[in-house]
Amino acid sequence: MTPDNIAQWLIQFNIDSFLAEMIGTVTVMLYVAILAMLANFIAKRIIAKIIHPLIKRTTIAWDDLLIENSVLIRFSHLVPAAIIRALTPVLFASMPEIVRLSHLVLNVYLIVIVLLIADALLNFTCGVWERGPVGKRYPAKSVIQALKLVIYLVGVIFILSVILGKSPLVFFSGLGAITAILLLIFKDAILGLVAGIQLSVNNMVMVGDWIEMPARGADGDVIDVSLTTVKVQNWDKTITTIPTYALISDSFKNWRGMSESGGRRIKRPIHVDLRTIQFADEELLNRFKRIRILRPYLDSKLEEIKKYNDGVGDDLHELINGRRLTNIGTFRAYCVAYLRNHPKVHQDMTLLVRQLAPAEHGLPMEIYVFTNDTVWANYEGIQGDIFDHLLSILPEFKLSAYQSPSGADLEKAGLRLQLKGEA
Repeated sequence: MTPDNIAQWLIQFNIDSFLAEMIGTVTVMLYVAILAMLANFIAKRIIAKIIHPLIKRTTIAWDDLLIENSVLIRFSHLVPAAIIRALTPVLFASMPEIVRLSHLVLNVYLIVIVLLIADALLNFTCGVWERGPVGKRYPAKSVIQALKLVIYLVGVIFILSVILGKSPLVFFSGLGAITAILLLIFKDAILGLVAGIQLSVNNMVMVGDWIEMPARGADGDVIDVSLTTVKVQNWDKTITTIPTYALISDSFKNWRGMSESGGRRIKRPIHVDLRTIQFADEELLNRFKRIRILRPYLDSKLEEIKKYNDGVGDDLHELINGRRLTNIGTFRAYCVAYLRNHPKVHQDMTLLVRQLAPAEHGLPMEIYVFTNDTVWANYEGIQGDIFDHLLSILPEFKLSAYQSPSGADLEKAGLRLQLKGEA
């Protein structure tokens, strides 16, 4: 069935020849289009009902990505192109203009389909890579996106060469003249590509890392690393988008090292009121001796002090003469012993309790240890428990934490002065 056959048949019914030719041409075109769409539908059903179930039944995991990225489905779009390519020269043999136009449209269509297939294959490759053992450490998404950019650019050049009837070499040779314009248009993409390669090679950031970048308002987990942007989900569940090249040009903190080490640092002082610091008298020493974890320290320290004082020979009834234990020093020893026996403190990492310089807020006694649990919620619970205990135990050493006077304190002081004045 050709347009000429349909036109001759219509002329028999006294239809104008021009109109008959138009009807014949449109009818054959619709026939070819319906046949192509039907072939495309059948190809997709075969893939969806036969090939995909076979893929799902296999024990291999990576082949499921062929379904997720619609790789085989996109190949089905080649079937209607093949049918149109085969039927057009036969059905429109007497109409070379239509054959030429159909070939032009088909060539553009095939280039687009090839680009879509290449896009799906690159997505499939990226998925396979990221599921592999090195995928998390060296993400390939930015490189894949750069390859897509190059492929689409080449595809556009081939489409223009088909439409304009020029060799692709003409357009490739003209790229040198518009390089500056391309660099301006794709500035972020080019900077992102270079930055993405540096991030991957130097293993600076990857999906799942906790990063802090105050200059960009980012503090949370990295959820995506692409060619031009890095997405960070902050702890308040907002999303911050950072240009990839900003991670190279600006500074940021990556907490991955903390997670991999297995320990998270606690660095916080307890401010002790200077007025409560004193030598330990007999009553206080007896109280200290009842604390089990302090006994090894007291036995060693008291023996050392006794040997020293025996050699001095001064009147030791005065506390100022000879060496004495202090409540602050004993409290520091208690903090060390307590932390050494704490099940949630990492014993293989730095553990110290140190005095910082006295200041207007008292004497800072800094706790510097690492927990053996890096999960944020658990870490905060461990830190809270440690300082709850240490602050509560201060009165046992006749110490108190420093606290700036509040309005209630000033009010009480004013009442005392008023009562004294009235007396």
